[in-house]
Amino acid sequence: MSREPQDRERMPFLMLLPNLVTLSGMCLGLTSIRFAMVGKYETAVMLLLLSAVIDGLDGLLARRLKATSDFGAELDSLSDFLCFGVAPGVLVYRFAMGEGNALGWIFVLVYAAAACLRLARFNVMRGEEGATTHFTGVPAPAGAILALLPVFLTFGGWLDAQHHAPMLSALWLGFVGMLMISRLRTFSPKALKLKGLGVVATLMGTVIVVGLVVTKLWLFLIVIDLLYIAVLVPGIWRMKGRILR
Repeated sequence: MSREPQDRERMPFLMLLPNLVTLSGMCLGLTSIRFAMVGKYETAVMLLLLSAVIDGLDGLLARRLKATSDFGAELDSLSDFLCFGVAPGVLVYRFAMGEGNALGWIFVLVYAAAACLRLARFNVMRGEEGATTHFTGVPAPAGAILALLPVFLTFGGWLDAQHHAPMLSALWLGFVGMLMISRLRTFSPKALKLKGLGVVATLMGTVIVVGLVVTKLWLFLIVIDLLYIAVLVPGIWRMKGRILR
């Protein structure tokens, strides 16, 4: 009877933990699509938001546990494409455009393709100088949150995207896709260094955020999207000026 090689490499569980977290986020994104298909949009949105939170945790865990690997990086990118490229497009399409809007579906394809290209470019640029101080283009998780703005506006009572703005929602998806593959320099949390009052402000801000999430979730998400867009406007304006010249 043959025996297993005694020198076969064994992987500690802690080294596997970041990949398990990544797969958990992927499962949430895929389940979000399921709930969107049966019309349970609030649940679908919540799962995507939780997936975005998990996406920030897996990389942090990998760095803290010194468990980073090429395999983990590729797995994370594939999970991100599903959670932040496919799921938001399907959710907005089902929510705001219905099942027979062929023109709207084209913009969903544009958004998904842009997310795929964005992640491919990120993989190629990984490790290059400057990559840790800023992102080039809107990151996929931030793009997903922006893409869901029509859903947030509807749930918050600001706009009825389900009945009054199907093509506006489609155009918005396409616009967010273009932001993801643009050359805009966008904020990276890795570049943030806090001290003194910055630390205190961050702690108090966290308290406020938790309170808003519990009491006024849709308003909080709308404000986050609008603030992020406001931060992008100067860069978009400068890029427009370079193109016109």
